[in-house]
Amino acid sequence: MRRSFVIFFSLLIFNSTYFYSQSAQNPVIFADVPDVSTIRVGDTYYMSSTTMHMSPGLPIMKSKDLINWEMAGYAYDRLVENDKMNLENNEEAYGKGSWASSLRYHDGHFYVSTFSATTGKTHVYKTDSIEKGNWESFAFEPVLHDNSLFFDDDGKVYMIYGGGEIKLIELLPDASGIKPGGIQKTIIENVNMVFGEDEVGGLPGEGSQVFKIDGKYYIFHIASPKSKWARSVIIHKADKITGPYEGRLALQDDHVAQGGIVNTPDGDWYAMLFGDRGSIGRIPYLVPVEWKDGWLVLGENGKVPETLELPNKKTEVPAIVASDDFERKPNDPKLPLVWQWNHNPDNDHWEILENPGRLRITTGRIDANLQSAKNTLTQRTIGPKSYATTKINVANMKNGDIAGLTAFQNKYAYVGVKKQDGKTSIVMVKSILGIENEDEKQGIVMMSNVSEHFEAVESIPLNNDEVFLKVSCDFTKDKAEFYYSLDGKNWQKIGDSLQMIYTFTKHFMGYRYGLFNYATEQPGGYVDFDFYTIEKN
Repeated sequence: MRRSFVIFFSLLIFNSTYFYSQSAQNPVIFADVPDVSTIRVGDTYYMSSTTMHMSPGLPIMKSKDLINWEMAGYAYDRLVENDKMNLENNEEAYGKGSWASSLRYHDGHFYVSTFSATTGKTHVYKTDSIEKGNWESFAFEPVLHDNSLFFDDDGKVYMIYGGGEIKLIELLPDASGIKPGGIQKTIIENVNMVFGEDEVGGLPGEGSQVFKIDGKYYIFHIASPKSKWARSVIIHKADKITGPYEGRLALQDDHVAQGGIVNTPDGDWYAMLFGDRGSIGRIPYLVPVEWKDGWLVLGENGKVPETLELPNKKTEVPAIVASDDFERKPNDPKLPLVWQWNHNPDNDHWEILENPGRLRITTGRIDANLQSAKNTLTQRTIGPKSYATTKINVANMKNGDIAGLTAFQNKYAYVGVKKQDGKTSIVMVKSILGIENEDEKQGIVMMSNVSEHFEAVESIPLNNDEVFLKVSCDFTKDKAEFYYSLDGKNWQKIGDSLQMIYTFTKHFMGYRYGLFNYATEQPGGYVDFDFYTIEKN
């Protein structure tokens, strides 16, 4: 008995040590976190990203080890009050909102900049604490595409921006606007000339991020050559911020590109980039960086490594998503930071109820479909395989109401409940798109929404007021499946699979799980969601 206990205890220690001694693996986060900008302040790393039409927006995450990330805050609650962001008058901001951001720390303050075709402005946000969220906001014209905010050692402040042609513009000392009479000039005529004159016609170099290291200026860009779709990292270097700049191809592997560099307290350097991965979106990869002859060398023998020389303490489910029982303690926020609304929410038509905790969504108007519906509450999906579940009470739906759980992108589908002629049914519905120019290898659609409608694939009568719903996503196949249960234990598949695709011209983000309720005949009905869970398969 004693020997068996010793063997068991030894194996337990060995297995625990083995798990934690394993190298960390790429991708760092198997979820849609595109356009990353990463900094370190003391022993804490911060990373901003893009969520476009979602509210709140411009998410910022934090980490102590570059591997495990959690939500720290958002730069804004609502980007702007207009018809596009409010889903009013047949307007929408899908794939727009705010785009690639630049996160910086200067003189005791965090700054993050972005730009928006929806507002027609460049935006800068400033705070002394990301977690407390007391952001000061500045906005100015024009729209500076893919801008990189930069505070130089001499007190001057700049933005570097553009696509293909990269420009430099000087800002006011507090970064609140463009400095009258300041420097404005083109510093790189054409990023893609690095590929050679015959390869200039691909994705123009953009997503610029500028860094100053040992007195030299380095600008990172994402680009693709003309002859093939191959996301690449190009780096330009100069002795002065105004140039002249010399460029080199730094990485062309597995469609991993766009981002910047950050160093550890021990002096090691890494590039945090994203990789295109089909319907789940653009997911972060950490790439080791070495220095050679004054240049940054990315990857291992030109490749993005599968493993990293960092401790493997990654949690099974990344902390940028989370299950929610909708129970709240005093002073808790109504919604944790993992949640985002599809466009600006109508705050008069949703609430968190107590005893027991639940989310209530009330319809406030009539909508044609899920894309136009107000108050769809979303979280990221996670890969390579995951599922979300919820329990919904439909006793107070009105005729024409539709509520449920969705795999949400431009080509979406859902499992839910529809009330018609006083009767409720469990339904599986999916949208149908007219598609052009699909890249089958990456699961990316360049042109979509040529025509869009949806169809009910299956409908089953529901005689209960409550039903459990599940959506399961397999990103190794870009397939989603839909289920229902009357007891939360025995699940029945409904409808058929959704072939998920990533669309550039609409949504421009990975699939999301979403809770929704909308009316097609009369407003005022409501449903209660008892919980939301997200798990890896």
